[in-house]
Amino acid sequence: MAEDFRRVADQVAAEIAAGRLRPGDRLPTQRAFARSRRIANSTAIRVYGELVRRGLAVGEVGRGTFVRAAPPSPGHALTEEGAAAAGSPAVNLELNYPVTEGQSELMAQSLAGLLRPDVLEAATRPAAADGTPAAREAAASLLARGGWRPDAGQLLFAGNGRQAIAAAIASFVRPGGRLGVEALTYPLVKAVAERLGVSLVPITGNADGPVDASGLCPDALYAVHRSAPLGAVYVQPTLHNPTSVTMSEERRSQLAAACAELNIGVVEDTTWAFLAPEAPAPLAAHAPARTVLVDSLSKRLAPGLTTGFLAAPTTHTAVLADALRSGAWTAARFNLEAATRWIADGTVATVTAAKRADTAARHRLVRRRLGGFRIVTDPRAYYCWWKLPAPWRTDTFVAAAAARGVAITPGSAFAVPPHTAPDAVRIGLASPAPEVLSYALETLAELARRPAGG
Repeated sequence: MAEDFRRVADQVAAEIAAGRLRPGDRLPTQRAFARSRRIANSTAIRVYGELVRRGLAVGEVGRGTFVRAAPPSPGHALTEEGAAAAGSPAVNLELNYPVTEGQSELMAQSLAGLLRPDVLEAATRPAAADGTPAAREAAASLLARGGWRPDAGQLLFAGNGRQAIAAAIASFVRPGGRLGVEALTYPLVKAVAERLGVSLVPITGNADGPVDASGLCPDALYAVHRSAPLGAVYVQPTLHNPTSVTMSEERRSQLAAACAELNIGVVEDTTWAFLAPEAPAPLAAHAPARTVLVDSLSKRLAPGLTTGFLAAPTTHTAVLADALRSGAWTAARFNLEAATRWIADGTVATVTAAKRADTAARHRLVRRRLGGFRIVTDPRAYYCWWKLPAPWRTDTFVAAAAARGVAITPGSAFAVPPHTAPDAVRIGLASPAPEVLSYALETLAELARRPAGG
């Protein structure tokens, strides 16, 4: 019963208050805790979730659950799309930054040589938009997929993936111009376009996701461009965020041909494509003369390691470099040197493989907790698109979830324009520890089964 898990959580809270459990102490595994307290495993999951919700414990991916060293900060918390206000729910499924066990130790080993005084002196000098020859070669090998490999001479670098996207858009679309996007698109693009004075134009007939299972339809692109010319189109062909749709190779070829005929640029976001190595070659392989491919290290490694990569057509590198410099978006030399080492010595490849396995484990939790609901996802993705059951509406469901300690992203964050959003939410799977994620998904499932407002 609900009172049982809260009673056990109260006991643990009392032990923390009395100093028997100290800040930083690691709590037992959920199964061991259940045995020691003579409670069901499912009750233990709820207890740990309740401790996290109260701010008394924190789950660390791959390490376990620990007594929190300090109460939650009264300031703003980092989220993927911005800052969440103080007092926000403790289990944040808006955040979506995967971290796997042992990756920090691997990364630290790579940096040992970089910290030698002679090497560090070079690594702290300014870097140009095109980085260094070693960085370009490393990035070219990292971005290669589906038989395509960018020319190292066409690579540029930004401080992070968001800056790479902003520079790519600015290089194609002037203030007052139009950028085509899918009706559900990455929220950051909406913010970037507003700052650049660029109008976003949805390229679908509805806001329920891509036009079909293969992604954005060329016919829709033609129709939008005829109404008023587009400067470029922004797309996520592999593991689209939030729907997880991956374009077929045929659709990529068709879309590339349409962009060539219409003479518009393409900003191709492959930030999450590392999770799907068997996906078709990127749009950049089909439309090399007009596509700027953008990517970054933040999802592959960690959110604070945000070197951004841009693979551009030869004829476009100069204008793109100008956009990076004018926006103060170029990468720091130290970050470039660190990224080069992590790529070259296999650290990125090792961490990437661990994250691919991690997605599979987390999707098993999704199937177990949210089975029977209308979940749109790909088992390789770190997110789910949940079409809510009637009569739930997005705003009331998000508010009810927050009241139960779980933050989720409303469909309006992705919809262009926001008022066209379907009654759906995105659930980020990457950030919480597995036991906390399981608890949060179970909480959402129980909520969805209740009458709206009940």
